[in-house]
Amino acid sequence: MYKKLIDKKAKLAVVGLGYVGLPIALAFARKVKVIGFDINEKRVAMMKKGIDPSDELTKKDFEGCDISFTASIKDLAEANFFIIAVPTPIDEHNLPDLKPLLGASRSVGAALKKGDYVVYESTVYPGCTEEDCIPVLEACSKLKFKKDFKVGYSPERINPGDKEHTITKILKVVSGCDEESLDVISKVYEIIVEPGVHRASSIKVAEAAKIIENTQRDVNIALMNELSIIFSRIGINTFDVLDAAGTKWNFLKFFPGLVGGHCIGVDPYYLTYKAESLGYHARVINSGRYVNDSMGFYVAKNLVKKISAAGKNISKSKVLVMGATFKEDVSDTRNSKVADIVKELKSYGVTVHVVDPHADSDDLNHEYGFGLNKMGKGYDGVIVAVNHKEYLHLDEKYFKKLLSSKGVLVDVKGIYRRRFKDLAYWSL
Repeated sequence: MYKKLIDKKAKLAVVGLGYVGLPIALAFARKVKVIGFDINEKRVAMMKKGIDPSDELTKKDFEGCDISFTASIKDLAEANFFIIAVPTPIDEHNLPDLKPLLGASRSVGAALKKGDYVVYESTVYPGCTEEDCIPVLEACSKLKFKKDFKVGYSPERINPGDKEHTITKILKVVSGCDEESLDVISKVYEIIVEPGVHRASSIKVAEAAKIIENTQRDVNIALMNELSIIFSRIGINTFDVLDAAGTKWNFLKFFPGLVGGHCIGVDPYYLTYKAESLGYHARVINSGRYVNDSMGFYVAKNLVKKISAAGKNISKSKVLVMGATFKEDVSDTRNSKVADIVKELKSYGVTVHVVDPHADSDDLNHEYGFGLNKMGKGYDGVIVAVNHKEYLHLDEKYFKKLLSSKGVLVDVKGIYRRRFKDLAYWSL
């Protein structure tokens, strides 16, 4: 398989061309023949023109690539090595939503032939690939797992907005259903991954490794968020405390903030779901999720208290929220906890204006029921919710023009700490 791909006698297909799948497809397309498949025809049409719908890659990234983009399932039949990189979200009850993953498995299953390989990159709970996905591949292909086709798992490690830790620059964890598949899959990924691969001992180990990467970060950030609640009541700044504690050589430098997006804010729920199915309630992980999921409401309530304390009628107040994406310098608004801030403020009757240099107003309206506004003046509160590069160097004079008398500035990430003297200021 490896030699066929290198000699361009076989094609590699990437199924799902979002912020994970597209960079993988383009990286491989510089070395082998690639089919880039996505069910969204509008996105496919953009990629054919060299445009990344996720706004992560430039037109130059598409140059010199041997790739054909398609939304037709029939085209997948031309491939022999499949990489599935579709989203694995949670539903309204915080339970795993496997519909995109199983749908992709059906599409690939219909295209499978004897000798083909399938590698999953989507984040799942340990056991999902073998227990949920492979039976779908078998049913749709009428082929036998291991005998007719091989399967592996190699978790994605792409960080949106990060131009340094890209697919070709970070070590890749790979796994296979047997020794032969592990060797082949490793060699295929080594075509594009410069630091090489780590060969996990099993598919379940690779699945678990991915899910604890984000769970570890989630729990640590939850501790920082809980500390920020305590320190706020004490009357000291959390970031000042972390500066002091961070002078110790082995102190872990995590910071408080809003934890959204489709990784850290989602993946731990896949692990707790698996734990529950095995009869164990994950106390630490669930507690961390509770703390992090409540931070948007906590920020909004603190601002409401401060506006009221300034003698203003909260139901007649106006607040500006700066930043709506799930993290800085990206356009992705999925699972953005800024929406919780907006929702909570509106529940008090506050008029809320939202601005963001990267977000799309239609996407926000579709996802959360509010869009972007033109920036005005006379705000009783301004919340800098996302530390976009456009916001980093704003000064006190800028915010004074935005705020009304006795207006409050909320700096969620503490980026203006120690820079302002006259404004009413609060951060996590």
